[in-house]
Amino acid sequence: MPTIRESLIGAALRSLLSHHYHRQHMKDAKGILKSIEGAKGSLSHRIVKQCNDYAIDVFGHRHFAAWLYVYSAVAGGFKEGWIPDNYYGSIVVPKLKGACQKLSRLKSLNSMIFSHSSFPDVLSYSNGVFFDTECRILPLDSIKGRLFADHDRVVYKLNDSSRGKGIFFFDKESFSLNAIYKLGNGLFQSFISQHEVFREFAKESVATLRMTTVCEDDGTTSLRACYLRLGGRADTHVQSASHIRIPIDTKSGAFHNVGFTTDWLEIDRHPTSRVSFQGKFIPAYDDCLRLVTTLHKRVPYVRCIGWDVTLDDQENVRIMEWNAGHNDIKFSEATQGPCFSDLQWERLTKPEEAPWIEIVW
Repeated sequence: MPTIRESLIGAALRSLLSHHYHRQHMKDAKGILKSIEGAKGSLSHRIVKQCNDYAIDVFGHRHFAAWLYVYSAVAGGFKEGWIPDNYYGSIVVPKLKGACQKLSRLKSLNSMIFSHSSFPDVLSYSNGVFFDTECRILPLDSIKGRLFADHDRVVYKLNDSSRGKGIFFFDKESFSLNAIYKLGNGLFQSFISQHEVFREFAKESVATLRMTTVCEDDGTTSLRACYLRLGGRADTHVQSASHIRIPIDTKSGAFHNVGFTTDWLEIDRHPTSRVSFQGKFIPAYDDCLRLVTTLHKRVPYVRCIGWDVTLDDQENVRIMEWNAGHNDIKFSEATQGPCFSDLQWERLTKPEEAPWIEIVW
């Protein structure tokens, strides 16, 4: 049993970490809001008050208003039912995912969890050994041959890769075991030649369709949000620091007429290729939708998942990543939301009553 002193120290530490967490979110939201207001004008006092009142009355604290300001600035008004991103991270994720939120970080588990050919996984390196998708340890002198038997180029993703970081490309000449030892645990995937619809916008980087699904209390899985991420001029892969995002209609797969820069400013065409978003559709969209909602049933205990999906040049659906942790909801809430208003997430618990569970950034 912890002593009173230990309990007090633990409570103080949790309070400090919570303060830092929400302060960082407020800082991020403030920066985005400043950018949007620079283009659209300031939020009205009426909307600001609506956000403040809603944050306090529904979520229990004013620090949840910051993302509501951003959503309102993008949407052109306030909407009830929005979930602030810091509420999602501090309340929803721990409550509805718990320790299971870490599963997607262990990329070598993909084949064991899903057993599906849509993942372009080839083999993994973890804790000193290389192994295939059946978890069979491989001799070191066979690794290069296996990687490049059917592929000219492979992608290596570190277990903790996120936001486009921790991703490396190898061909037969540049690959070495020592390079992998230095990088650390991760997953090899085959390089995807993307569909011409995506290649038209950016040739070098493979576009990713971020599809957000939820598993409801009765086991029903459904798509709640969808947007396309495109790389910039010099990107070898899509990165959060430079991507372009376009909302995608969740029913039809149609592109929205406008996309958004990293500063959340509206554009109607890709800034490099100058290809317009208007009139474009995601090919084989129904196949993408069917696949992610089906795969989510394999992990019903992770109640909300962000899937990074693409289509290859043969129109096959490929799952590049899945995010069981704090997957992005803020862009979708702002551009398509409220996306989760029927799930009553706001009733999960009040912030001051929330159990302390590690927040995975």
